[in-house]
Amino acid sequence: MSTSNPTIDTATAKSVRVTSRDLIVELHDGRTISVPVEWYPRLAHGSAHERQQWELIGPGIGIHWPALDEDISVEGLLQGLPSGESAASFKRWLAARRRPANPRLQPTKARRRVGAARAAGARLRS
Repeated sequence: MSTSNPTIDTATAKSVRVTSRDLIVELHDGRTISVPVEWYPRLAHGSAHERQQWELIGPGIGIHWPALDEDISVEGLLQGLPSGESAASFKRWLAARRRPANPRLQPTKARRRVGAARAAGARLRS
């Protein structure tokens, strides 16, 4: 037989703020939860802009950060649970962030020189 905690089951997020140190979630019932951002390595490694781009899951049962592929449940926050992501999974995610998505779109030395010359107002010869 499982038991249910109605306080946790009905808690939903209203707003979210992520600082360099904390994840702060305001709930609809007036409570505020604050946990160290280090509990969630993807948030800890995300830029300030990425951290601010969150959306509520459903009626606020969780929070999703699209750019970081991070999901955190309000229930987990209330239970004091840090990220359950394995070290290997996080390492793969971090490595993928450092790789260019499409190498053909990355600037080559020649393209950088052309861009720099154009920015300086120089005329280019064909």
